[in-house]
Amino acid sequence: MTKQELKDLACGIIDAHREQITALGDSVFAEPETGWKEFKTAAKIKGVFESLGYPTADEQCITGVIAQVRGRERKLKLAVMGELDALGVPDSPFADPRTGAAHMCGHHCMIAALSGVAYALHDRRVMDELSGDVALMAVPAEEFIEMGYRGRLRREGKIKMFGGKQEFIYRGLMDDVDMMVMQHTTPTEGEQETPVKANVGGTSNGFVSKEVFYAGKAAHAGGSPHNGVNALNAAKIGLVAIDAQRETFRDEDHIRVHPIVTKGGDTVNVVPADVRIETYVRGASVEAILDASRKVNRALKAGGDAVGAETIIDEVPGYLPMKPCGALQDVMYANLVQLLGEDAVGRSTPHSGGSTDAADVAALMPVVHAYIGGAAGVAHSKDYHIVDKDLAYIVAAKALTMTVIDLLADGAQIGLKIKADFKPQMTKREYIDTWVNMK
Repeated sequence: MTKQELKDLACGIIDAHREQITALGDSVFAEPETGWKEFKTAAKIKGVFESLGYPTADEQCITGVIAQVRGRERKLKLAVMGELDALGVPDSPFADPRTGAAHMCGHHCMIAALSGVAYALHDRRVMDELSGDVALMAVPAEEFIEMGYRGRLRREGKIKMFGGKQEFIYRGLMDDVDMMVMQHTTPTEGEQETPVKANVGGTSNGFVSKEVFYAGKAAHAGGSPHNGVNALNAAKIGLVAIDAQRETFRDEDHIRVHPIVTKGGDTVNVVPADVRIETYVRGASVEAILDASRKVNRALKAGGDAVGAETIIDEVPGYLPMKPCGALQDVMYANLVQLLGEDAVGRSTPHSGGSTDAADVAALMPVVHAYIGGAAGVAHSKDYHIVDKDLAYIVAAKALTMTVIDLLADGAQIGLKIKADFKPQMTKREYIDTWVNMK
């Protein structure tokens, strides 16, 4: 078969399984789980993989699920990824009333689309024409949240990194993978409506994460505050000192520092002795992130020094800045245009101030991280919801599958050329030495 005939066959299979794909996406949406806790979600996608007879491994980095799909020969191995986790958005009407978790970033659509790829590739008429294998990966914990819980998992030795794709890299689950393909749902409807329904993605910030502890001395806040050391005052000074650094952040570095106070004291009539802050320091390059991080640390420590409090900064490597593979984006673009029309597909997006752990994978191998619409409302807010499931579930599955076919058909010519031309930012060893073990 020609590549186009393969694509037509695969898309027809996805259409034939529209009901199952939609039901899975809706089921995952109805039972949201935050990162490293996605046990129900993992069981659902595992059930799809096993029903198709794929060799499937679950409990990969706690909740990850990987299914292996064999081609007629192994010239390349592709990973197709979907993310398992939800956010904590307790005021969402769709939130779990017990946990506050809600799929306000559309990761349930990614799992639905991943199942669509699984259905399409199950037909041996497709895989027998492809010169490579495919790993279907349902990955935990893209949202970098619940720091206390993740810190406990790390102390217990259950994880090394806070992000799921990072952990997949660290644990060797990406060692035999040559490139990665994925997509993410994006708002294109409602107040966010736009004629552009998909794009191939672009660059984005990386970040480091900090938990800051100011240890002061308790005393009676009314009767003898002079006997205490006010940790809240230390925090206030530290935050003001961060603001004093902002004029030194260069526009082209896209620095973002956005702290929150997670604990401001214990009771109102006691001088605060335990005050805590969480913050990210984001930027467009590792060098810019580390430079801004040092400035933020100096500012935070200045707050403690000013009042005599102890300043403890627990720093965790977040995600690397995103640098997608242009050649892989070109392949995805052509398929999105075929599905949606040229006017509905963007070539790239402006640089994003947000972050994704797909960037860590992109530092090591070719990656495309496309954005496909169907959502309305603002991502990460209570108003976010899916209004076009055909776009978010079905078109997404087709775009991923068609891209796999392009990369692996005709002796994997396109995929092999992309692999040969790609220059990684670092090796896995360098990644572990410079980022994982940042301290």
